Amino acid sequence: MSEKNMPPLTAEEEYVIKHKGTEPPFTGRYWKHDECGRYLCRQCGAVLFDSNQKFASECGWPSFDEARPGAVREVPDTDGRRTEILCAACGGHLGHVFHGEGFTDKNTRFCVNSLSMSFEPQACEKMAVEKAVFAGGCFWGVEAAFLAVPGVLNVVSGYTGGSHAAPCYEDVCTGRTGHAEAVEIDYDPARVSYEQLAKLFFEIHDPTQLNRQGPDRGTQYRSAVYYLNEEQKNIAEKLINELKAKGWPVVTELTPFDRFYPAEEYHQRYFEKHGRGACHARVPRFDLSPGE
Repeated sequence: MSEKNMPPLTAEEEYVIKHKGTEPPFTGRYWKHDECGRYLCRQCGAVLFDSNQKFASECGWPSFDEARPGAVREVPDTDGRRTEILCAACGGHLGHVFHGEGFTDKNTRFCVNSLSMSFEPQACEKMAVEKAVFAGGCFWGVEAAFLAVPGVLNVVSGYTGGSHAAPCYEDVCTGRTGHAEAVEIDYDPARVSYEQLAKLFFEIHDPTQLNRQGPDRGTQYRSAVYYLNEEQKNIAEKLINELKAKGWPVVTELTPFDRFYPAEEYHQRYFEKHGRGACHARVPRFDLSPGE
């Protein structure tokens, strides 16, 4: 597709593409977009990204961990801190790229304005990836425990369950934002089930402690399952009832998932980076039959 085939830019698109503007977070048409196909430069039609390179970073803009070979050019931003990304074909402004955040194995996040792109649907086979969100005290230890599970593809430490948008660690630590330290897990359901992950969750922290885990005290350290659908809710309820029947006075909250905010980069893969922070010891609470 060439530039002559592209419709004229709107005023908003021109502001972003030609004048290096930024659209407001959580507003772009491709932020929550998960259709199969490819993303093109809105100005010239060059292919930039494939849908299987897109991932949910919860940063408010479409995120990709890889670009088409030679499609995107990286240049120092004029702010002297960030790295700008441009369409290699026409030089149009796309957004910025960040390395070392640990969101995916490729360790790269192309943060792109929806206004800089158009989308071309294509038939494709999606990889089977599902999500789970748990809060069980300090997210360093919870993250480390789940990263060791075969079938878990990625784990991100962050904040959920609160009322304030885009909280930072210092805000959450006050206990006034309502957020819990939590992890968002991407997993392959063909290799590990949600029930297996939920059982592990109830075994790596103490679900009988209210608003604390060990020495960590405050509502941000509460025990909670944030379910994404009715199936997850039913599984969590079943496990909680099993534990109560065994005499465990479980106080774990069961809450519908709303929004997840990734924590600052220095919190990601904390145990891998520092060799400490895996503070969650496993306490068997379920009778696991072979194959579970």
